[in-house]
Amino acid sequence: MTLKAAVLPVTPLQQNCSIFWDDQDRRASVIDPGGEPDRIAAVLGELDLTAERILLTHGHIDHAGGAAALAEALGVPIWGPAIEDRFLLEGLAAQGRAYGVPEARAVTPDRWLAEGDTVPIAGLDFAVLHCPGHTPGHVVFVSTAARVAIVGDVLFRGSIGRTDFPYGDAEALVTAIRTKLFPLGDDMVFLCGHGPGGTFGEERRSNPFVGEGR
Repeated sequence: MTLKAAVLPVTPLQQNCSIFWDDQDRRASVIDPGGEPDRIAAVLGELDLTAERILLTHGHIDHAGGAAALAEALGVPIWGPAIEDRFLLEGLAAQGRAYGVPEARAVTPDRWLAEGDTVPIAGLDFAVLHCPGHTPGHVVFVSTAARVAIVGDVLFRGSIGRTDFPYGDAEALVTAIRTKLFPLGDDMVFLCGHGPGGTFGEERRSNPFVGEGR
């Protein structure tokens, strides 16, 4: 199998919705469809892909706002995040009105995810890591075989996820990055929720929030 990926920044918040697929059987997973479900569905069609499921890293509007509409259009289940983000998913319509994502609707995942679970993405088993702090139920998807991690808003190139929400926890976020992500190896490539990705090694060495200099 050949793992391939496409990244679509969606909504005015420019969140990285990603599509991962196996180039042989053309079956795909859509991760964090924050909005513009019609556009995401159109890209799947253009690439001749059949979606298997939608995966959510966490419950914020820019990551989950288009999930209900897209799941309905494609006839696929929604998996994730962890159940601690239930309150955010239940409030997606209100979040949508506040942030200009009119299609946002409340989401009840077909499967909540937890630390130790695995999810199939493009023919590979990705481990689920619970990495709270940005939100209580944030999860990360990791393939040690492909050396890739889908980290949502936990870690960015040169930064980390916001923790200034009432439910945010900066200490938990930093601990998750240092104890769960960095030990996976410097060569691990990560795709994040906004902007360009990078490697864990570069962030371990130079990230001003969680790097070795802190």
